[in-house]
Amino acid sequence: MTVSSATSAATSTTSSASSSASMGMSSTDFLNLLVSELQNQDPLNATSTTDFINQLTSYANFTEQQSTNASMTSLASSFSSLVTLNSVNYIGHTVEAKTNTAELTNGSATFGYSLTSAASNVAITIQDSSGNTVWSGKGTGNAGSNTFTWNGQTSDGTQLKDGGQYTIQVTATDSAGNSLLSYTTMTGTVTGIDASGSTPSLLVNGVPISAANIIGVTS
Repeated sequence: MTVSSATSAATSTTSSASSSASMGMSSTDFLNLLVSELQNQDPLNATSTTDFINQLTSYANFTEQQSTNASMTSLASSFSSLVTLNSVNYIGHTVEAKTNTAELTNGSATFGYSLTSAASNVAITIQDSSGNTVWSGKGTGNAGSNTFTWNGQTSDGTQLKDGGQYTIQVTATDSAGNSLLSYTTMTGTVTGIDASGSTPSLLVNGVPISAANIIGVTS
């Protein structure tokens, strides 16, 4: 291999060093590339000062990125641990959380919904996990918070077994037909923590709920 071809190879390798960082290149590997280029460059066509400075700048950016990545990984781990620790404090407490899903527990499920103003018509539908409607009826239309406790029975009076997850659908309108629904909630007891995801979730009557969606603790 000629001196010029060695220089070309080293230069090409150095220019790709930053992209190689994501594949596990260390700072030592990066410096070895620079040294190799200097050792193999053509004396009659040496690397310009500008190019060399640019390569040193790339090295600085490379090491800074490595440090940032390590710091972010550590920060994310610490944050996850902190969220888990804080979430433990909810265990055993009854909470209200923004969601439209609840698990049938002890023959009932408690939902809530918030209206921007008083509604003239409120229709409630309860669906099972397959999307089938099991119950439908009317609800209160007070401005602000409203509570609906479903007794776990279908529209024909059949009592469903505990353990299934059910979804509430609320349609609330004024006399002109304008929608007034702000959000829906469920109320239940925090029984544990699900830490299988990137952010731990509270298990509220068996339903995973983000701590960020908790809007109240009643007991």
